[in-house]
Amino acid sequence: MIGLHGTLSRLVAAAVLAASPPVPAQQYPAKPVRLIVPFAPGGGNDVIGRFMAQRLTAALGQQVFVENRAGAGGVIGVEAGIKSPPDGYTLTLIPSSYTAYPGVYKLKFDPINDLTAIIQISQGPLLVVVHPSLPVRTTQDLIALARARPGTLNFVSPGQGTTLQLATELFAIMAGIKMNHVPYKGTGPALADTVAGHADLYFSGIAAALPHVKSGRLRAIAVTTAQRVPAAPDVPTIAESGLPGYEVVVWYGLGGPKGLPRAIVDRINGEVTAALKSREVEEQLQNDGLSPAGGTPEQFLARIKKEIEVWRKVVKDAGVKVE
Repeated sequence: MIGLHGTLSRLVAAAVLAASPPVPAQQYPAKPVRLIVPFAPGGGNDVIGRFMAQRLTAALGQQVFVENRAGAGGVIGVEAGIKSPPDGYTLTLIPSSYTAYPGVYKLKFDPINDLTAIIQISQGPLLVVVHPSLPVRTTQDLIALARARPGTLNFVSPGQGTTLQLATELFAIMAGIKMNHVPYKGTGPALADTVAGHADLYFSGIAAALPHVKSGRLRAIAVTTAQRVPAAPDVPTIAESGLPGYEVVVWYGLGGPKGLPRAIVDRINGEVTAALKSREVEEQLQNDGLSPAGGTPEQFLARIKKEIEVWRKVVKDAGVKVE
């Protein structure tokens, strides 16, 4: 009887546990949360990552701290995040460059099936900036100079295969020009060398470059979106100032590893959505040249799938190779 009673007790306990919600979803978060930013400090990714970490810290009641994991155009940091335990204590800032990775790198993860998309945070333009010593002030000037000096202008990016590189490659293809690509390990170092005059131009995240434009250390030529942005209303679009039809939109989002519980996904999505609806956050993003995005995890994943195919074609047409 004792053995039977013990067996029945264990079966009842097992049934109760099976019927209960997962403990992580009930208690989440019970400890600090790591947010991996897959680029070096000082760039647009880092700015957005730290901004969202502050907001989530307040909303979740636990510290959300940023860990910068730079290298391979962001692949190293993203891979670390995707391969982390699916418990909600490691999130990853997903840059729009994520959609370029499959066309450029031999990835050790499936960019669709190994990712849990959570939410798209923001979207906005790239800001085309040059060192003031470069004799160009417009998109037409830049194209003319590149044609006059084929293969001599150097453009930088935060890494091989990033959207920022491919946006420049697309520009060169459409303009019929040839420039040299110099990859860095993040926006911070790439921007610093452009400010120092070691590089000619940079298709930069607007949040990182705008302060240098306002201080006169860089000159803004154009934005990559179809419309001008409130943060830089006097800067024309590439399409209106020399290259009709050109448009590139960059974005940031949050993701986690495969198998992240839906309750945790919904909690984070809900907190970010609430933050994006606040006037303070909207104004902060607009000051950085961005606009709030939001939406469901499914909408974010659909965007990722669509853009992977777009950038595959650009990679092929531009002949981009991993160095």
